Formats: sequence, structure tokens, C-alpha cells
Amino acid sequence: MANLNKVMIIGRVGTDPEMRFTPNGNPVTSFRVATSRFFNSPEGERKQETEWFTVTAWSKLAEQCNQFLAKGRQAYIEGRLRSRVWEGQDGQKRTQVEIVAERVLFLDRQAAAPVKEESKTDEEIEAEDLPF
Repeated sequence: MANLNKVMIIGRVGTDPEMRFTPNGNPVTSFRVATSRFFNSPEGERKQETEWFTVTAWSKLAEQCNQFLAKGRQAYIEGRLRSRVWEGQDGQKRTQVEIVAERVLFLDRQAAAPVKEESKTDEEIEAEDLPF
């Protein structure tokens, strides 16, 4: 029997990504993503449920997430779930489930490049300016 551990979410980044490095220099970036579900209650009232996920990206993907993501940006994250268990400073056992990203798509459009004021209009372009 085969096993599968696959997660796909689309949501808004809730924290600016934090990049750090392992002792051997491997980059790792963590950030939080919120997904929302809208529905009508039995009373007909419009409701919203928001679910928060911690996402961890490694290596080149970690560098790209750190460079292109920011709080409020929309992203598609595909990866696998990983559970971590540790003991907190207060002695309590803590558990965290996170998404280890294998693919991240940046869904927001990049800001358009500023238009140069000195560009020529169609009427001002001369034959020698054409590349063919």
C-alpha cells in the first residue's frame, strides 16, 4: 500500500518571511499563511473561518521565498506536513504541525516597471531605430 503526505494551500502571507542558516550554511525560511473559508450559518449569517499554517522552505526555495514574499502577499504552497514535538521552557510538551514547502508560487503581480519619461512615441520612432 502506498503512502501519501501532500498539502496544497492558497492563502495570504501573515508574517514577513524570516530566513536563517543551519550550522552548515543551508538557508531555511519560515513564514505564516492564512487561508479563509466563507460560509452561511444555519441562521443565514455570512461567516468566515481562518486557518493559520506555518510554512518552512529550504535551500534555493528558502532564498526565493525570502526575496519575493512579504506580509499580505498571496501564494500557493505545495508540500508535506511535518509534526515537531519539544519541551517548552515551562516544562510543557509542545507540538507544532508545519508545512515543509516543496513548491511555492507567488500569485501577486509584481509592480509594473516605471515608464521612462524620455521614451519616444510612435510618431517619433525613425526607421534607423527599428531593430530589423
